[in-house]
Amino acid sequence: MGFRKPAGRERKAARLNARVPPRRDPAPEERLSIADDPAVAQFVRHLRAERNASEHTLAGYLSDIRQFCAQLWGEDVAPPFPWKSPDRFAARRFLASFQKAGMAPATARRKMSSLRSFFRFMVREGGVKDNPFVGLQQPKGRRRLPQVLSQAEVLRLLGAPARLRERARAAEADGAGRFADYAALRDAAILELFYSTGMRIAELCGLTDARLDLLSGTALVRGKGKKERFCPIGRPAAKALQAALDARDGLLASRGLPRAQALFVNRNGGRLTPRSVERSLKKFLADAELDPAITPHAMRHSFATHMLDAGADLRSVQELLGHASLSTTQIYTHVSVERLKEEYGKAHPRA
Repeated sequence: MGFRKPAGRERKAARLNARVPPRRDPAPEERLSIADDPAVAQFVRHLRAERNASEHTLAGYLSDIRQFCAQLWGEDVAPPFPWKSPDRFAARRFLASFQKAGMAPATARRKMSSLRSFFRFMVREGGVKDNPFVGLQQPKGRRRLPQVLSQAEVLRLLGAPARLRERARAAEADGAGRFADYAALRDAAILELFYSTGMRIAELCGLTDARLDLLSGTALVRGKGKKERFCPIGRPAAKALQAALDARDGLLASRGLPRAQALFVNRNGGRLTPRSVERSLKKFLADAELDPAITPHAMRHSFATHMLDAGADLRSVQELLGHASLSTTQIYTHVSVERLKEEYGKAHPRA
């Protein structure tokens, strides 16, 4: 019987078993030791010092550079890497591999941007003569309009934590649900804050008491690139936040725990994570009979679109969202036009 080439998962297992088995599977960037390469390490220092990049952004750059190295020199290559050898054909093959794999054009464009930035830095520092990624045509994709909730849908969603808590309370023993009471107030405040400010989920979870001023109705948010901005907070959101904070402090005091620094906490008094917020949102979407694929970012999209629909100018919305470029905010003008055309089609007798 002839040799059968193992499937992808089996091939990976065979490669790992051929080595001395570690106690855990090393991550790809660990196998390649990508950050140990002197040029890559220097690039990371540049991103931290000159571009104030977050750890999340750094991880994305390292992942994209690692994929390029793995394709060019193999999975087990070790630094230092011969950065002068990649040419324009290697860059094209890298781009073509994502197209063949059926990846979204936006993903391929991001990876190309990462490698172009890395080699631009290498040219500037004298590490290489030419940037092989300059001038390559990137895959074009139709820009999809963001998912936006109607105002009626937002109101249904905002009321979901209280409705779920009322139904659960009827089946509980007396005094058994103090944390659940807090969680309902906390989740209602989170949804209100999302819609009131348009902040990102990481920005919301990173808030502390010191960054919130309910008297003036503002929150100091740290966004992408560690840039800070003030977000106005509407009266309903401020009221929900005050109720959640009072319940949080009472709950922690009853358990003998210190007063929290994080604005929103979990059952153990620790900071609430973005993943926890996403999980909770699924319950509220089901209760509000909304699309379960909706993400917290849809509240940000809804905030921006409803602001523009109500007459807010584009520059103001850009500042509120923390967008570095006005072109990023302009996508919401297209959303508003599409919604206007939809209403026109419903109402006009000769639409």
